[in-house]
Amino acid sequence: MTNSEQNYVKWFRNAAPYINAHRGKTVVLMFGGEAVTHPNFANIIHDISLLRSLGVKLVVVHGARPQIEDRIAGRGIERRVENNVRVTDADTLVAVKDATGSLRLHIEALLTTGLANSPMHGSQIRVSTGNFVIAKPMGVRDGVDFKYTGSVRRIDSDGINMQLDYGSIVLLSPIGYSPTGEVFNLALEDVATQTAIALKADKLIALTDEAGLMDKSGELIRSCSVRTVRTLLDENDCHVRQLLLRAIIQSGEHGVERCHCVSYQSDSALLQELFTRDGSGTLIAQDHKEQLRTATIDDVGGILELIAPMEAEGILVKRSRELLEIEISQFIIIEKEDVIIACAALYPYTDAGCGELACVVTHPDYRGGNRALRLLNAIEKEAKKHHLNKLFVLTTVSAHWFQEQGFVETAIAALPKGKQQMYNIQRNSKVFIKDI
Repeated sequence: MTNSEQNYVKWFRNAAPYINAHRGKTVVLMFGGEAVTHPNFANIIHDISLLRSLGVKLVVVHGARPQIEDRIAGRGIERRVENNVRVTDADTLVAVKDATGSLRLHIEALLTTGLANSPMHGSQIRVSTGNFVIAKPMGVRDGVDFKYTGSVRRIDSDGINMQLDYGSIVLLSPIGYSPTGEVFNLALEDVATQTAIALKADKLIALTDEAGLMDKSGELIRSCSVRTVRTLLDENDCHVRQLLLRAIIQSGEHGVERCHCVSYQSDSALLQELFTRDGSGTLIAQDHKEQLRTATIDDVGGILELIAPMEAEGILVKRSRELLEIEISQFIIIEKEDVIIACAALYPYTDAGCGELACVVTHPDYRGGNRALRLLNAIEKEAKKHHLNKLFVLTTVSAHWFQEQGFVETAIAALPKGKQQMYNIQRNSKVFIKDI
């Protein structure tokens, strides 16, 4: 087997847990009209087809801003924008219908492609479009009549779910319909956000012109909370980017657990984001009322109280207050209402390129809420900052949980020399290692 074949098999095996995790989940995928005109859009269509074939329930929401601008310019219609919102008069509405209708048909045709020797051969995708978005007019604001510019009034979630259950991809345009029979021009972000909320979607994925969300220095933010996105919103003066950030914030505040921002310019970004450990763009998770942070000297008493029952049962090696005070900076805790409810520690072995995950404890009243997994993710992130590529753990009672998180049982000889010398034969702990 060649190296490329070995790498393919390894990637496919590593992707299997993510494939299983996403099967049957509802995902809303949004992109603007700029993405449709980009040379990489054909690859995005192939990836959408692949996601559907892997059992993901997909709602695709497209925008059409540049296409609408072209139609308006081509027809010689006066462009009017107030407070960064387009005023849609009767003539502009004709251009909006033309642009969105043409774009929808184009995307629908691409999703229907099934030529031999193409990635979509044999896919037989059904695409469903319809009057799933019920709209209302924006009306008159600050003396400005926005006419046929509207906002989402309601999403026909039952109708969409019925099509998803049939195995169709639902394709939504930035157009809404009113009970009075009128058509309204809507914002892509409004349609995508309200759809994700109404469907109680598992994910909202935004394809953007950048790799993801960027910090002040222009560096990619790999993962953050909705709270961080609020900070970015305050710092950003680009209207289109503000619309995206508000969509993420609103989705997170109304129950969408995960939002992703990835680039539509990369032919691997979407699949890499969903099916690899490190992803490619930005993952935004819901805010937790509980705070995850590095421990300080003031947390020593709370940690000792948390771990005391586990030490009494012999599950953890007993730590003195003095030792914990020395090692306190190695600990990460989850705090709720000033009470420490979970903790974990990282002990780097820099020379060996690995670190020890230790003292993973969750208060009995708070087990079952993935807090240990949140701590593990935080520890892995911290380990990478130290340029460590492996984590190891010694455990006597939690072997199955660590195996479920990707740890593999190994021999004592695989431990760093210093840790081997400290190994307690009487405890007979099992050793597990994970690549990070």
